[in-house]
Amino acid sequence: MAISYMTEEGYRKMMEEINYLESVKRPEISRQIAEARDKGDLSENAEYDAAKEAQGLLEMKISQLKEIIAKARLIDETKLNTETVQILNKVKIRNTANKAVMQYTIVSESEANLKEGKISVNTPIAKGLLGKKVGDIVEIKVPSGTMKFELIEISI
Repeated sequence: MAISYMTEEGYRKMMEEINYLESVKRPEISRQIAEARDKGDLSENAEYDAAKEAQGLLEMKISQLKEIIAKARLIDETKLNTETVQILNKVKIRNTANKAVMQYTIVSESEANLKEGKISVNTPIAKGLLGKKVGDIVEIKVPSGTMKFELIEISI
């Protein structure tokens, strides 16, 4: 897995999630396994099987989050500028075909959330905008073809 850039807030949220999974969810699943084990024959115990599967999935999730954290690099938000598009910038773009205006914040893969207008730096739109300046017309290849966007604003 490659280096993941993230904000301090994203890092903090991920650490909180790891802590919650380890201190709350892990003991819950351990209790479920113990209760199911106490019910006797494990060969036909669906509760035991389900709890063991949940435990495996939980441990995998914890491991994945810890791997992301281990390879994370925090972004120094004081060094951000709005000369050209970079990670953590808010961008306002206009589709040149239908004049629709969209606003996104470009974030790391682990912090992307389209409902909040946060797109991953690895998306075609973000990749096409990185390094561009206000007024630039950008052609971006998307699954449905090529779209043209005008970069109308960069902010922090």
